Amino acid sequence: MIPWAELSLTALLPFILIGFTAQLIDSALGMAFGVVGTALLLVLGLPPASASAAIHAAESFTSGVSGVSHALQRNVDWRLFRRLVVPGIIGGAIGVFVLTSLANDVARPVVLTYLGAVGIYLLWRGARRPQTYRDLKFVGSLGFVGGIFDGSGGGGWGPIATANLLAQGGEPRRIIGTVNASEFFVTVTIAAGFIGTMGWKTFSQVAIGLLIGGVLGAPIGAWLVRRLRAELLVTGAGALLLIASAYGFFALMFDPVPRFPGF
Repeated sequence: MIPWAELSLTALLPFILIGFTAQLIDSALGMAFGVVGTALLLVLGLPPASASAAIHAAESFTSGVSGVSHALQRNVDWRLFRRLVVPGIIGGAIGVFVLTSLANDVARPVVLTYLGAVGIYLLWRGARRPQTYRDLKFVGSLGFVGGIFDGSGGGGWGPIATANLLAQGGEPRRIIGTVNASEFFVTVTIAAGFIGTMGWKTFSQVAIGLLIGGVLGAPIGAWLVRRLRAELLVTGAGALLLIASAYGFFALMFDPVPRFPGF
């Protein structure tokens, strides 16, 4: 439960900054709130399950603001949205079960390697190939797998769904807006799963700070994505995946021992 009497701007400020940065990148590139937010919270010493729970509690609200902002900017393909959202919800519920009951040591290196490879491909595509927009395949499967990894790893919906749909040649502005809009429903499912397994301590002071920063960053990112060039969005997404993958492997080598107070 949140210690309301102990909340202060000084205590919340680090998490407000993390939430703002992560959501600004997420809204502009279609990924990163979970990846960047979880990575920074782990650096501060939060256990993986607590970090993921706090991320999804905050993201239940920030993804809603981001989705509405993208809809207002006309960045959402509603047909693609319908194909993504239901498999994503199912995968997210399974992912919560995986994180709260099973070890994830084997899956992490495989996923990090995969995301790094997709990042390299996107960097090459964004810099050297003209953008071709065509019919997208495996949309439901991507939503299902993205939901699983999002629930089990604190982030994964954007890197898996956005990166693969961009790699297939989807229009960047529409892909990013649609993935962000559908993320709200996936995130609410995951947050509800954490509340059911971990209780209301999911809504910690960490989540409050992330929420405040994320709500501030979401509309700015949605505004940016409509104005940035397609090749810049694809290249930026690829660079972000490579950075996240490299950091993930670095974290595997140096598993932090300290724990954030209250966890």
